[in-house]
Amino acid sequence: MKNILTWIRIIRPQTLPASFCPVMIGLLSVPVHSAGTAVITLLCALCLQILSNLINDYYDYIRGADQSGRMGFKRSLAEGEVTIRQILTAIFIVLCAAIGMGAYLIYQGGWPILLIGLSALLFAWLYTATPYSLSYLGIADIFVFIYYGVVASAGTAYLQTGTFSLTAFLSGGVCGLLSMCILMINNIRDMQDDALTGKRTLPVRFGKQAGEIVMMSCIINTPFFSFFAYGFNISMLIIFPALYVYYGTRHAEGKAYNKYLALMGLTNIIYVLLVACMKI
Repeated sequence: MKNILTWIRIIRPQTLPASFCPVMIGLLSVPVHSAGTAVITLLCALCLQILSNLINDYYDYIRGADQSGRMGFKRSLAEGEVTIRQILTAIFIVLCAAIGMGAYLIYQGGWPILLIGLSALLFAWLYTATPYSLSYLGIADIFVFIYYGVVASAGTAYLQTGTFSLTAFLSGGVCGLLSMCILMINNIRDMQDDALTGKRTLPVRFGKQAGEIVMMSCIINTPFFSFFAYGFNISMLIIFPALYVYYGTRHAEGKAYNKYLALMGLTNIIYVLLVACMKI
């Protein structure tokens, strides 16, 4: 049981709404013609995020960015709960699962899905694994918006209809903006540690206030994306729980950031529920 709980923590379940939500938005935005394809799309998206998390854990540990006793969620590799070999084995298994499910989705959707899949794998690798990693250069935010927002939702809709859905694209943008907020909370929390290890995130480069301004900009834009997707609707109310998390983040210190990071993930789920209610 202890090993199971350790691996559950390693895959970072608190971050998984970032991949789950845009897929659900894509499915809610168009008629669903294949439930099987919908399920595999969701599982493949989750695998890609878990893969990114595992790669991130491995390379952050190798570079010394993750240390025992960090303020953020505990990293099992840094705490000595798992070995490097076990992490590499997990990366291989999840990669094989993602490729297997991705091959089925490519068969269903053709070359557009192939491009999305290959670029998503490349993003998962580039996020941390190279000397010029996106997370270390402070430019990961825009890619989070793309792959955990508009691309995920529009790609999911395409798999169901074979056509591009502007509604899915715009509505998925809300998920992307909220995921950018999750990343920003994470980066504000880790500012001091990141600066020491050469991780030049936006808050490290320009300060905490700059990170908070980016968060506010993302949150303010959520109702506009929702409006252009569906017209005047209840999902525009997502701005209020997002502002609550923003206010809490501004006054948080130390490990208190973890609470608001998880709450921003919950806000993403609330958005999906609001869109679902609108469809009833």
